[in-house]
Amino acid sequence: MAFRYPNGKKYVNNTQNTPKKRSQNISYSNRGMSLEKDLNETNEYYRSRGVAVIHKKPTPLQIVDVDYPRRSAAVVTEAYFKKPSTTDYNGVYRGYHIDFEAKETKNKQSFPLKNFHEHQIEHMQRVLQQGGIAFAILRFTAVDETYFLSAEHLCSFYMHRQNERKSIPKSEIEEKGHLIPVGLHPRINYLKILDQIISNE
Repeated sequence: MAFRYPNGKKYVNNTQNTPKKRSQNISYSNRGMSLEKDLNETNEYYRSRGVAVIHKKPTPLQIVDVDYPRRSAAVVTEAYFKKPSTTDYNGVYRGYHIDFEAKETKNKQSFPLKNFHEHQIEHMQRVLQQGGIAFAILRFTAVDETYFLSAEHLCSFYMHRQNERKSIPKSEIEEKGHLIPVGLHPRINYLKILDQIISNE
């Protein structure tokens, strides 16, 4: 089946034909796992222990072509990834609606605001207005650091982008946000940061 992005470009899975590299003595915390995989493992850890129910929302697909080889079966042969309308993850924790976006950058000193879409910022603002908790989890892959940044701060940074501001300095993320240590179980314990925020309300 051929998947296509909204611009028509084909989606290519580069992991299938990539030769495997010889394993080296690399610690678990430096294996280069993607932020999405780390968060999925973390959320599974939370769910399996009854701590929280938080899921990644699938990217919606626009089906273009379907093949009907027989009456009892239909095969999607071409589809497009549609632009997500909200954020990556949502769920419930301690009676609060939780909603957050997860992003990575290779930059060492700043986080590009272009990584966020206006509709995502608007969605976070609506969540805050309804008493929910919204935030972003930002990873600087070059230095292997992951931060929790509240939606209030993220939206403030984003709204000032019209003043020629195209990124958030890492120093401001360090000041306004919270560094999340990467561990084993869970991988990214962002709920520990949420506990601090809830207790200060």
